Amino acid sequence: MVTDRRPGPGGPAPDGADARDARDAPAARPYRDVSLWLDQVADDGDRLEPRPGLDRATDADVVVVGGGLTGLWTAYYLTAADPTLDVLVVEQEVVGFGASGRNGGWCSALFPTSAAGLARRHGTPAALAMRAAMRATLDEVERVVAVEDLRCDLVRGGTVTLARTTPQLARARAEAAEAERWGDRLDLLGAEDARRRLAGRGTLGGTWTPDCLRVQPARLVRGLARVVERRGARVAERTRAVEVAPGRVVVEHAGRRADVRARWVVRATEAWTARLPGTRRAVAPVYSLMVATEPLPEDVWEGIGLAEAETFSDHRHLVVYGQRTADGRLAFGGRGAPYHWGSAIRPGSDREPTVFAALERTLRDLLPQLGAARVTHRWGGPLGIARDWHASVGADPRGLAWAGGYVGDGVATTNLAGRTLADLVTGRDTALTRLPWVGHRSRPWEPEPLRWLGINAGLRAAALADVEERLTDRPSAVARVMAPLTGH
Repeated sequence: MVTDRRPGPGGPAPDGADARDARDAPAARPYRDVSLWLDQVADDGDRLEPRPGLDRATDADVVVVGGGLTGLWTAYYLTAADPTLDVLVVEQEVVGFGASGRNGGWCSALFPTSAAGLARRHGTPAALAMRAAMRATLDEVERVVAVEDLRCDLVRGGTVTLARTTPQLARARAEAAEAERWGDRLDLLGAEDARRRLAGRGTLGGTWTPDCLRVQPARLVRGLARVVERRGARVAERTRAVEVAPGRVVVEHAGRRADVRARWVVRATEAWTARLPGTRRAVAPVYSLMVATEPLPEDVWEGIGLAEAETFSDHRHLVVYGQRTADGRLAFGGRGAPYHWGSAIRPGSDREPTVFAALERTLRDLLPQLGAARVTHRWGGPLGIARDWHASVGADPRGLAWAGGYVGDGVATTNLAGRTLADLVTGRDTALTRLPWVGHRSRPWEPEPLRWLGINAGLRAAALADVEERLTDRPSAVARVMAPLTGH
């Protein structure tokens, strides 16, 4: 699923240059075309019309930059902690335009740094606390969804991860044994039990964990925005932050710039952090793409499985992920799209035909029961990767807080981030503010061309590792070399 994309004939842009990217923003493109999920919320009756933008100076107690799940969970918990707070959320497009409206719909207890990696960096007690916090986050998301009546197709089906080669089966066994050490439940499945959950071609076994919720992410984030507005928070859309600093944000709407002053600024911009002055190398925007089939008939589902709405993957190195949607589709995605020179984020990068074709081949190889089922939706978008694969949340006492670097494991982690940011901003010392990711600082990514070369080499290495294992039926030597570079 890796394609070799080099800088265009005009040559690469200077490192961090993104003026052209900003002009390429999809102002005229219908937002429902961004993903299956936003297409579905449009069918729900949400017209996806932007809320009024902000084109004049204003003050707030807290201004949150980014109208995705991180920003909106932060606003939600801030207004719960202190209903008198004036909270303003500014979003460059519309709520859910970024990863929060495009992801695979796994609200899981996964964290991008492994528990063993956390223990090496922060100590075993801290790693245990982080794992417990991630598991508890799923309960909290379920609670809020129920209390606020957020109709987002939330089901706790867990995750089934198939092993389809001997090396994958060895990894499944090792991960199941390791999970117990950290308080995680990860059941090792024999071939029959694994196929009962998901009848993937060539299944030798697998694992299953209860710690994942299937969700329609755009319904979640759009519903959450309506809740925070009812609580008194302001949400301004089509309002792009062009400068973010402690206590101050400069925004632009309809060609006009304005200052927003606040006691606290919360940067919740994930992959788009790479577009902001001063943080261009804080995260690398790396694309993940998805496809979705038409709704499948029940007899096809009987042959596939996923009867409990499990999310699914397999134990390959180049990540793939999927879910059975509430309307009976298979939504399936994977890494492998190229990183673009200079951390560029452009609409055209959401759609890589060669990657879509590879995803569809992978899905049909995994589940030949699909037969001639049509793929009706194709989409993608960038996720944020910190240099050490370590998500972080924190607050500078001068008035700037942040969260991000989720490496695609963000749907649940954003909730934990929102609760933690609310505690940090309101000055509370809690168990959340003592978790090991609080205050963590990842070193910046290398300048170009090293960044472009390194990230794309890593993507190629993951794909090569899978080919190596299929050919040799032995654990990949390439993967062994790469593991320390990804927080594992």
